[in-house]
Amino acid sequence: MPFLNRLQRWADERPDDTAVVVAGQRLSWSGLRDAAEALAATRTADITVLAERNSTHFAAAFAAAVAGERQCAVLDPTWPEQLREEIVRRLGPPAEDGPGKAGTRAGAPRIRPGSPASAPAAALAVAQRADALLADGDPASSFLIGLTSGTTSIPKAFTRSRRSWQESFEASIEFFGLAQGDKTLAPGPLAASLNLYALAECLYAGSEFHSLESFDVGDVHAAISHDGITRLVLVPTMLRLLSERGLTGCVDASGVRTIICAGSKLDARTLDAARRWAPNATIFEYYGASELSFVSGKGLPAGKPLDAGGTGIGRPFPGVEVRVLDDAGDVLPDGAAGNICVRSGMVSNGYLWGDDGQALRSFNGWFTVGDQGYLENGELHILGRRSDMIITAGKNVYPHEVELALASVPGVASAVAAGMDDDVRGQRVVAGIVPSNGAITAMQLKTGLEEILPKDKRPLQYFALAELPLTDRGKVSRSIMLDWITARDSRARRLV
Repeated sequence: MPFLNRLQRWADERPDDTAVVVAGQRLSWSGLRDAAEALAATRTADITVLAERNSTHFAAAFAAAVAGERQCAVLDPTWPEQLREEIVRRLGPPAEDGPGKAGTRAGAPRIRPGSPASAPAAALAVAQRADALLADGDPASSFLIGLTSGTTSIPKAFTRSRRSWQESFEASIEFFGLAQGDKTLAPGPLAASLNLYALAECLYAGSEFHSLESFDVGDVHAAISHDGITRLVLVPTMLRLLSERGLTGCVDASGVRTIICAGSKLDARTLDAARRWAPNATIFEYYGASELSFVSGKGLPAGKPLDAGGTGIGRPFPGVEVRVLDDAGDVLPDGAAGNICVRSGMVSNGYLWGDDGQALRSFNGWFTVGDQGYLENGELHILGRRSDMIITAGKNVYPHEVELALASVPGVASAVAAGMDDDVRGQRVVAGIVPSNGAITAMQLKTGLEEILPKDKRPLQYFALAELPLTDRGKVSRSIMLDWITARDSRARRLV
């Protein structure tokens, strides 16, 4: 793993400095190294399956699981047991032990959270520490088995090389300005790639990492107030909650210098609230994918005018080339929408299973996950995933365009657009709205879109949402909203 040699260095140079804090539990650099070595000493498996809630043990277990040329599959512990067991079966280990447990291949001891590190083999390994026990393997070898999120269907599985994350670390540390003196808080689940990467990036950089047992607005505010947090890594929905409630509750976030958002585009309201709540922070947003790593991004320095809205997501990341290609692999001119394709050393190895030929495609070494967009004056603009595209009466409509337009309408806090089956049009555009203050009518929304969205892209139906339809990882889900509408769920009420 790219961070293990660095971890050894920090443990030697700064043994008592804090490395990881989760819900008040602290591990120093030497403590993290010793805990990881104790676990690594008892593991002979090629693959470790880690399905554990956020904890300092997670950090040690992850480091141990990728020592040498071993591989780790990180599963969401909230996934149904049957789903987790099927993934484990496909990977080859026996039965993964469930939430809070880690499984390994047959014949190898299993490590359970909370197991004493004083077992004879582990104690001997710590006492006779050899750097080779916890060291980075061949850069070309695979270390991570990544899994797309899923609750019912089997998630797709892909692999990553150690070199791909080392190149990603170098690029992101440069782009985001991560320093050893920073204290990073990633309040989401460590099973999610955004937060897992933030942990590993901090270990590589020798920078203090913080997380929580689970996301809670009050706990995040407390950590910011009392732990000296300087850097936040989170999805936009979390940032909005923290910013708006922080402003209401007078939570001081002036010490936060960096905010990094990914997962969806930052809307104008979230940006405005974040700027007022954390006035000294540079706010970054970037576009990437688990299979591609970083693609493009941009930062809004403190004090600069807000440039919210729109589809622009910045220029290519350091070390990344971006092209927009048509389905034949030909380069499209500026402003023409097509497949967003990248070429970099950060791209994953590809899929172990679940690839339908469309999930990760290559055009002569230029890779795409099916996201659509265009380039304009060097900046990448995102329209959305091809699979999300709505075809209504022969017209292509990207939900992202509709959502950005609705977000600018007065009275709209959040918007989600999707396509529903329609006997006449094929699909019809529908939109769910979380009102900002009180009630809102369909007529208000229709009027608000008249000057900013072409008629053939406007929703035909509107629904008031009691809450945003979120996955367990905090991402907005169009399919969940459609399920609510189809089931006449009270969380999606038709607006007239």
